[in-house]
Amino acid sequence: MGRHRNSRLFKKGQRIELNIIDLAFGGKGIAKIKTEEGDFVCFVENTLPGQKILASVHKCKKKHAECRLVEVLEKSDAEIDIPYQLIPGAPYAQLPIEFQEANKKNTCFELFKRIGNIDNIEDSFDEFISSPSVWHYRNKMEYSFSAIRYDFDLKQDVDDFAFGFKHRGTWWMVEDLDKDSGLFDTGLENAFPKLKAFFKDSNLAPWHPPKKEGFYRFLVARKSYANDQILLNLVTTSTELDRFDMPAFIELLKELLGNRFAGLLHTINDSVGDRIQASDGNCKLVYGKDKIVENLLGLNFEISMQSFFQTNPKCAEKLYQKVVDYVQDTEENQEVIMDLFCGTGTIGQILANQIPGAEVIGVDIVPEAIEDAKKNAERNSVKGLKFFAADVGKFLQEYPQYKDNISTVVLDPPRAGIAPKTLKKVVQLNASRIVYVSCNPATQARDTEYLLSEGYQLKKISFADQFPHTSHVESIALFERGVK
Repeated sequence: MGRHRNSRLFKKGQRIELNIIDLAFGGKGIAKIKTEEGDFVCFVENTLPGQKILASVHKCKKKHAECRLVEVLEKSDAEIDIPYQLIPGAPYAQLPIEFQEANKKNTCFELFKRIGNIDNIEDSFDEFISSPSVWHYRNKMEYSFSAIRYDFDLKQDVDDFAFGFKHRGTWWMVEDLDKDSGLFDTGLENAFPKLKAFFKDSNLAPWHPPKKEGFYRFLVARKSYANDQILLNLVTTSTELDRFDMPAFIELLKELLGNRFAGLLHTINDSVGDRIQASDGNCKLVYGKDKIVENLLGLNFEISMQSFFQTNPKCAEKLYQKVVDYVQDTEENQEVIMDLFCGTGTIGQILANQIPGAEVIGVDIVPEAIEDAKKNAERNSVKGLKFFAADVGKFLQEYPQYKDNISTVVLDPPRAGIAPKTLKKVVQLNASRIVYVSCNPATQARDTEYLLSEGYQLKKISFADQFPHTSHVESIALFERGVK
């Protein structure tokens, strides 16, 4: 296929048929089109190698295009049948888990070679941590309501009461959940037809995203695997609230969940934005408890509906144990361990609990998170642990006694990674070791190049499959200063 120099091969919105031949990091399928100037690459999210698809062009550059999946025309030979309902949040559920893990490992290697400039990354590779549970591993799920439903038979949206998950690539359209998705809780999700019938029979409208009106907006569920309990949060507007029969809804949940029903929160959200948290409204407890308890490596953590907590607790145990192993991967005494971006103090408590005699310092800029961390540590009777609400970059200025007195720094930053100025301050802590936990290996690979330039060397790295059937993967790296 020829084209004029400086022209684009496709126009935005153009539909094209593609054969997916590989996967890139982040789960984008790769298709290649031969042209007079070489291979033109198309990236398509949520597609699998071996599929023939219909895609819509979103962005087109000179040598590649970003496309969106419209329809799978032919399935891949690698796909398998599963006994669960396919949902947008698990695009690779029909791929064998071995294939998923191999792809995540290989694409992470490629990231560190391309972004981190580490050609021999395999020499530092330690372990790929599989999720102990491939199915029903999530402890939180968010379900949406919409007055616009995606119809799989018609392959288009229809005006109808919808309750389930946002249709892939849209903000206004919802796919009904009719049975267990295989990711969360079997009992709750198999009860969705009964829940939807209750909501429809109330004659209150689901949220209409384009019109920004309606009553039902979200149902959020949290699960404790330690106690097998479920906490729910129903999010509605205040419109016609007096017509909603809350006592009847509570009785229905008791009937469906029995003793597993821990509590129900009701959030009134009159904001037009598509979010659960209410900037214009309030949240109150209407039944039971507002928190549940989860156990990680022998420690109990109280979790509210808003708390950040690892979504896959059983895999998080293995990930955190790897952090402990890396911190202890030395013959030197662990005197002071700093846990940066500590949040509610999960990693810090585990370190203090497993490394007797060490002083563990947790630092986070969010005061509320530090208060929760202190309460959790007191609840678990963990000693040798101090928490500070402080900016990581300014910590040494405020607490100079820790300068040159830190043996190990543990980093667990948000998905965007560490700001360059902050990473520079981390290096200035002059710790012997840095254990870096990342939910985005791409930003970790970027930061690795800087750490290497500052005299650290990558000693070990592992990857963890915290989210089977998705493109997400986490990585844990051990850096040491002056390793030969």
